[in-house]
Amino acid sequence: MESNKVKILIVEDEMLIAAKISTLLTELGYEVTGILPRAEDVLVQVEENVPDIALLDIHLKGKMDGVELALALNKEREIPVIFLTANTDDATFNRAKTSKPYAFISKPFKKLDLQRAIELTLSRMADNQTPESEERQSEEASFILSDRIFVRHKDSMVKIFLEDILYIEAESNYCRIFTKNKEYLLAITLKVMEEKLPTKHFIRAHRSYIVNLAQIDEVSENHVIIARKAIPLSRSLREELLKRIQTI
Repeated sequence: MESNKVKILIVEDEMLIAAKISTLLTELGYEVTGILPRAEDVLVQVEENVPDIALLDIHLKGKMDGVELALALNKEREIPVIFLTANTDDATFNRAKTSKPYAFISKPFKKLDLQRAIELTLSRMADNQTPESEERQSEEASFILSDRIFVRHKDSMVKIFLEDILYIEAESNYCRIFTKNKEYLLAITLKVMEEKLPTKHFIRAHRSYIVNLAQIDEVSENHVIIARKAIPLSRSLREELLKRIQTI
């Protein structure tokens, strides 16, 4: 079963710095997919294990530097990049901007710098797919992409694949997301959640519930069954739900 931790690749040729980054990321609850010193090795690595984010030192030794690597990652995989920089001159900085990094972290850095850069990156990833006004942003970050949601859980951001969501229940101005193994509380209303979720897979079954159409086991007159849970089904929404089930 795939981990719901955000996966981060470290590309840094100073091993002491790379080890420090790895330790901090682990403490923050993220999964380090690898530590690589050379850009040339990265393109092979990401074929086998695609990270959610790549942390790249700009000044890598070898045939490719961090900027060239970032351009290659954007072209091949569209992997979001965070640059690690130290005493970068204007020419290098301006060249780095052409690769459209999601964030910069200046060396020396602190744990909070890493945490903020990662959350900024996840936020920008979501904004690129579903732009939202500032009023829509909740105090507790939650970022919805086309196939996953990044939510704050304890001290880190975790990812929930949309296909793993069973149903979502309203709880005042919050939403509670249920998967097979866990549940998550988000500081977002069910109405806003409904607007953000892809309509192909999700539908409102009741004023207090959104369900994953692919997870429905049974439909009756006034409820649906998902993982042995009876979820109320509004009569006015039943016909639309039945139509949608036939199209998935």
